[in-house]
Amino acid sequence: MVKRVSMVLLTMVLAIIALFLAAKNPTGPNTVSFDEPFILWISLGILVVLFLPPLILSFFNNLAVKIISTIYQVFIVLTFLGLVPVGFMIPSTSVIVIGALGTVSSICSIIVTILVEIKNLTFM
Repeated sequence: MVKRVSMVLLTMVLAIIALFLAAKNPTGPNTVSFDEPFILWISLGILVVLFLPPLILSFFNNLAVKIISTIYQVFIVLTFLGLVPVGFMIPSTSVIVIGALGTVSSICSIIVTILVEIKNLTFM
């Protein structure tokens, strides 16, 4: 359980770093920036709320709950994968690195979620 929770928290921290990178380098008037702190706080709150389901689901050892958590985390992987081409379009190596690290962290979280259940099933 500790491994799953820590992997989800690591992924959430990487998403928050990506949000702060986006606020540091706004690309237009309709993007999040440090000039409007209220909008930044709202974006941060939404990000934390979106990470609550996999965080809460990581506390349970039921197979169905782990499958739901895995499916939810696949969408997080796709989101981080979408950051990599955005980093190439902006030309920002930090966005590319955060996108790659977030992808790797999310994939590792999925693997840990799945393998812990397989490991528990083999000992029964």
